[in-house]
Amino acid sequence: MLKKLFLLLTLLSPLGAQFDPEKSVAVSFAKGVVTVTSPQGSHLKESFMKVELQSKGGKIVVGKMTPPNAKDELGDPIWHGPVRIPVTGEGLKDPVELAVTYQPCTEGEGGVCFPPTTKVIKVKAADIPAAAPAAKAGVESTKAESSAAALPAAASAAVPVPPPSAPSPAPASDQQGLLWTLLLVFLAGMGASLTPCVYPMIPITMAIIGAKGGGKARGFALSAVLVLGMALTYTVLGVVAAKSGAAFGAFAQKPAFLIPVSILFALFALSLFGAYEIALPAGLTGKLQGSGARKGFGGAFVMGMVLGPISAPCVGPIIGAVLVAIAQRGDVFLGGLQLFTFALGMGVLFLAVGTFAAALPKSGDWLTRFKHGMGLVVLGFAAWNVRLIVPEWANFGMWTLVTLVGAATFGAFEAAEGFVAQWRRGFGILLLACGTLLGIKAVEAHLGVDLLPRGGAPATKDPHAGWMEQDYEGALKKAKAEGKLVLVDIYADWCAQCKELDEKTWPDPAVKAWIARNAVAIRIDTDARRKDLAGPLQVRSYPSVILLDGDGKEVRRILGFQKPEAMLAFLQGK
Repeated sequence: MLKKLFLLLTLLSPLGAQFDPEKSVAVSFAKGVVTVTSPQGSHLKESFMKVELQSKGGKIVVGKMTPPNAKDELGDPIWHGPVRIPVTGEGLKDPVELAVTYQPCTEGEGGVCFPPTTKVIKVKAADIPAAAPAAKAGVESTKAESSAAALPAAASAAVPVPPPSAPSPAPASDQQGLLWTLLLVFLAGMGASLTPCVYPMIPITMAIIGAKGGGKARGFALSAVLVLGMALTYTVLGVVAAKSGAAFGAFAQKPAFLIPVSILFALFALSLFGAYEIALPAGLTGKLQGSGARKGFGGAFVMGMVLGPISAPCVGPIIGAVLVAIAQRGDVFLGGLQLFTFALGMGVLFLAVGTFAAALPKSGDWLTRFKHGMGLVVLGFAAWNVRLIVPEWANFGMWTLVTLVGAATFGAFEAAEGFVAQWRRGFGILLLACGTLLGIKAVEAHLGVDLLPRGGAPATKDPHAGWMEQDYEGALKKAKAEGKLVLVDIYADWCAQCKELDEKTWPDPAVKAWIARNAVAIRIDTDARRKDLAGPLQVRSYPSVILLDGDGKEVRRILGFQKPEAMLAFLQGK
């Protein structure tokens, strides 16, 4: 009885079936800022948030919105609490109609994601601040075209943002996250300076610009100017990546982008492992280096700018990972800041050598091992990048490859002499054991067999094995012929709760057994692939699970992610 009461309360709770994406989410406008607020226990997804000009006449500029303060189960940025979007305008006429698009999701058991919702609000033209000159050069939004991409800081600075209604720890969390990001990027830059394309060039470069032999002060000044030249090159790359991110940030999450990027990084990793060498053409390298000495501060700055392209074969795999993340976020200021920080990290050794005329350790086995270690990191990134879009067996297979390569990198197959070498080989053997287990898991997931002892627990298999895909009409015919019900799992690719259902509920043995006995199961993506069924099936949120009879008449439905016991109770009609 208590179980039935709990299920009833879940379905009737304000954030269950009663959540209305239009009424429950508040959209307001004050002092040039659109504020979108979702109630506690829900969140808003970043990928669908935008503001457009609905009325005719004039144009608006959408400023930098509140940074996301969390991520959902898919790793997509989300907001808890209010989202503030500065808006400035030019040539607007009353009444101004702003179309605000957002996507809310409720959380916890029974949580659902609703399709993107658009709410139109009317405001006075006088209440929208005039666009500042910097903002006019940014992204403009009219009825035909708009963008919620982040603008330079000057664009949003022109609009006063009202204080939040309640204290929120999000800003401190964001600052802490930014500091950690910059620290990691700085360390990546230091690591890049140890690659074979850069490390041997440090003393040569210092000699060319005259940093050695002129005193510590002059050496430091010349080295700093050289580092600023490098910083300029990489900062431009960061800004370009962020600008492009405003156009294809969503595309950068799709398989058509992620798979080629992972293949490219795998090829980079093979190069770092020594399978082949990637080098710029000799003629281009000669032109970049120049034939004469580059003495003085001007020469140091030019040499710094040139070092970026010359070091591309080794730095490319490292900086590529940073550029992909910047492009997906689309923040121009943050993109430039991250690559500027990367250049500073890369310039630490240049500063040390130029200031103190330090003698660098000679290249040798340590540099080769460092290069191989960087290759392992790049290969791991290639596998991680596609973890959500490949089958389970392929995921296990990719990490099997990464760990086996790691075992070879750390010397699992080499003779070890000395304390450090033995510890390194021991770690390599540990990676070898992990790789072997992951390989067995890949075979199990692909063939659906049990190779490892589980104490009687069934092997992890495809939760949708035997399910139909998208063929709604075929499922009805099959169910009618076999005298069964039709179980329809309504999902969307962007729905995090749908993935939870796939991972935690459908694999449950009791749920699978009931479906096998009583229903024809089918998965339908009414958001992208079968939009024609969204209306007839009355789909308002994702995920939705519907039971139909053979004639297509609804028997009952349940919304959102449900644990196995709750789903089984629903299927049994309890």
